[in-house]
Amino acid sequence: MEWNPQTLQFLSECFLHTLSPAPEPRRQAEASLAEAADRPNYGLAVLRLVAEPSVDDQIRQAAAVNFKNHLRVRWVPATPYDGNAPAFAPILDPEKEQIKSLIVPLMLSTTPKIQSQLSEALAVISKHDFPKLWPALLPELVSNLQKASQASDYASINGILGTANSIFKKFRFQYKTNDLLLDLKYCLDNFAAPLLEIFLKTASLIDLGANSGAPAANLRPLFESQRLCCRIFYSLNFQELPEFFEDHMKEWMTEFQKYLTTNYPTLESSGPNGVALVDELRAAVCENINLYMEKNEEEFQGYLNNFALAVWTLLGSVSQSSSRDQLAITAIKFLTTVSTSVHHTLFASEGVIPQICQCIVIPNVRLREDDEELFEMNYIEFIRRDMEGSDLDTRRRIACELLKGIATHYGDAVRSIISAQIQTLLSSFATNPVANWKDKDCAIYLVVSLATKKAGSSYVSTELVDVQSFFESVIVPELQNPDVNGYPMLKAGALKFFTMFRSQISKHAALRFFPDLVRFLVAESNVVHSYAAGCIEKLLLVKDEGGRARYTSADISPVFPVLMNNLFSALKLPESEENQYVMKCIMRVLGIADISMEVARVCIEGLAFILGEVCKNPKNPIFDHYLFESIAILVKRACERDLSLVSVFEASLFPNFQIILGNVPEFWPYTFQLLSQLVELNRPPISPSYMQIFEIILSPETWKSAANVPALVQLLQAFLQKAPHEINQEGRLSKVLGIFNILIQSPSTTEQGFYVLNTVIESLEYAVIQPYIGHIWSALFRVLQQRSKVVKFIKSLLIFMSLFLIRHGSSILVETVNSVQSDLFTLILKQFWIPNLKLITGAIELKLTAVASTRLICESPVLLDPVAVESWGKMVDSIITLLSQPEEDRVEDEPEMPDFTENVGYTATFARLYNAGKKEDDPLKDIKDPREFFIASLHRLSSLSPGRYPKIISENVGPDNQVALHRLCETYKIQIV
Repeated sequence: MEWNPQTLQFLSECFLHTLSPAPEPRRQAEASLAEAADRPNYGLAVLRLVAEPSVDDQIRQAAAVNFKNHLRVRWVPATPYDGNAPAFAPILDPEKEQIKSLIVPLMLSTTPKIQSQLSEALAVISKHDFPKLWPALLPELVSNLQKASQASDYASINGILGTANSIFKKFRFQYKTNDLLLDLKYCLDNFAAPLLEIFLKTASLIDLGANSGAPAANLRPLFESQRLCCRIFYSLNFQELPEFFEDHMKEWMTEFQKYLTTNYPTLESSGPNGVALVDELRAAVCENINLYMEKNEEEFQGYLNNFALAVWTLLGSVSQSSSRDQLAITAIKFLTTVSTSVHHTLFASEGVIPQICQCIVIPNVRLREDDEELFEMNYIEFIRRDMEGSDLDTRRRIACELLKGIATHYGDAVRSIISAQIQTLLSSFATNPVANWKDKDCAIYLVVSLATKKAGSSYVSTELVDVQSFFESVIVPELQNPDVNGYPMLKAGALKFFTMFRSQISKHAALRFFPDLVRFLVAESNVVHSYAAGCIEKLLLVKDEGGRARYTSADISPVFPVLMNNLFSALKLPESEENQYVMKCIMRVLGIADISMEVARVCIEGLAFILGEVCKNPKNPIFDHYLFESIAILVKRACERDLSLVSVFEASLFPNFQIILGNVPEFWPYTFQLLSQLVELNRPPISPSYMQIFEIILSPETWKSAANVPALVQLLQAFLQKAPHEINQEGRLSKVLGIFNILIQSPSTTEQGFYVLNTVIESLEYAVIQPYIGHIWSALFRVLQQRSKVVKFIKSLLIFMSLFLIRHGSSILVETVNSVQSDLFTLILKQFWIPNLKLITGAIELKLTAVASTRLICESPVLLDPVAVESWGKMVDSIITLLSQPEEDRVEDEPEMPDFTENVGYTATFARLYNAGKKEDDPLKDIKDPREFFIASLHRLSSLSPGRYPKIISENVGPDNQVALHRLCETYKIQIV
């Protein structure tokens, strides 16, 4: 794309139309830009448009955004890993070099909004090219920084620092490697000194401005500059303490302490933005000193006392306003780090811990208006923070983390003070519940948040209170309150306590209040009925010693009808139409309760209605998963008990299935799994409605999405088992084998291909598959040549050949393999079957391959021929290894290439329904013990030629396996003669 007036006009018009509120011109403009983006020098042309002062600012800004996104996908294009991934034309090297030469000066000379986009674009380039492929970048930034500093041009200074901050973020949270440390050294050598220089210059300007009463507008860019310097400091110090920063620690720490202890009234009184700017700088300082406490404690200890006092004092003056949360959180984190370090003695002085509890912990744990607003307005975010542990960056949680930190060394003192504080809060509530309900909430929160969880279990304990006593005196009154809508935050706290300490609350006590939990399911508060559902669901998972479920169907049967009614009613409450906690509870209850025919009818109608609603606009994948899991468990537990319900379920579900197969591809994997369940429950002949679906799954188009494949295979297996007669009609079998052939070609779907093939062999008579068997062997052996060292393929092929032998006999196996190539079976036996038999894992697979191999040595002329003595002996050796050695001694883990998955919406990966899983069939139910079968078969064979086989065994079976064989003979009291 050449840069000329026509290009300028074309791009200007396109970017102008992308801002249009009308969809048609916007779509056309986006399509034109997407087409132009494939042409060489497109990125360069857009960058030149951004630099054009005659063009409207809005158009230039839209172009800057487009330029940044263009670089993201084309600077180093991602390699497409499936047929659906777009293949972007990469930016060529000459264009890259020109972009690099233009971007820094342009970024520094443009408006702040465009500057931020170009800074991000520069960071995209540097992620791939800096420093090795862009050695000129850092010297250019440093040179411009020094020029801007001399001119006190803080618009340019902050643009450069913002860019450096983006570039240097690569040094945070990465594993330390030689390459990373070399890049870090390069950056330190070039940027550490200029960074300190601008930091100290700006510090002196702030001091001057603060003392002379300079207006807030003059101070703002200075504080932003210092914040950026602090963030760069964090990045450059993250891996280890650089020598330059150790040598100049005093300069940095002096300024850091000043920002924590000095007030800047001109700026802080200029509105919330002014306070925020100062707080952001202080928070960045707190992060830096916390980093030094964690990683450079010894070098930092000389500054620690002053910083601890400064942070402590600062926290006393930070208001409860949510705008100051970040500062409060980072400051408390610093004190928490100190409390668990060797310098914890700072907290040992008399009165310090009580003061921390009174002045820092309790004020930050108490409910604020912002918490109440979040509770009412955004219940999902409230639960995510409160119940699911994503609240580590909230004041409430970080204050409790500080207490836990202090308790590491001063546990008795903390427990004594907090226990007394909890009693004080509860007494305050008792004197005036209406006015002081937040005190009770604070007490419950402290108990729950300071509880300790036993690793690897759901068991939670606390030394602050006696759990049973606290439950009866504090929690039960909330649970038994007849008004489920009164003081909803207290109700939520009580339900959270019940949920957290469920293992410690006796079964008798819990069942007493189970009806109350059911009542709360219809509370108006989304949080309350979500917590009630979550509490019931978690209770039903509690296990006692020996892994026995504590609660059974008999325990919930008295409340089961009203429980299900209230759960479905909860899903009709505003904003809870797709409440994942309620749906998960439905799933758990259906998995435990006794389900009568009447209940099953009501439940499937309710679930089918919900499914119909979510099909209109799927938007909550977690809710949808539990919905389908609930349907699957209902099918499994109700229809398997009473097959007459299958037609009832079909009538409820099929209308939705038709909608899904027509318009909702996100739900295809789930639907195919449910259909496979229903097909497996059907008695032949299969109804025409199923056969219509069968035709859909035989279409190659249906198999294009990787997320569909496991579910499609499961459904195809069900059809093969339940409709073998129909498979052999209208060319369906050739289509099935075509699908198998496609699946085995790709390493990611090979196993799925074998599942199909195994079911074909198990379900169809030999006369039906005979015309195709030569093609099947040819396809398999072609892949074997390509993947002769891939364990997964080898095991799958060996299992298939064993299954074929069991189903159709060794002579047909040998004959059909040899039809591909003369004497091929002998080659396969020696080079493939015998050496790889030891790789087999899994009880059914081990039995299948061991029995098939035994039948080969006892029945097949190929191995009974006198010229095959060595092969016979080696096969016996392999069978003994398989049967006598534990899996871990036989099989080495195969390093697997990680699967690539796209985290895009619903179709990213296959989501298996636990309750719709296919049962693993044993094709050898009549053989209980493969070891006994092996020894008995050898005994029968040796009886026909006494003395012959012990000699072959002694010459070809390893010493260890001869011992193992002797043990097996003794175990089953059978001899080889």
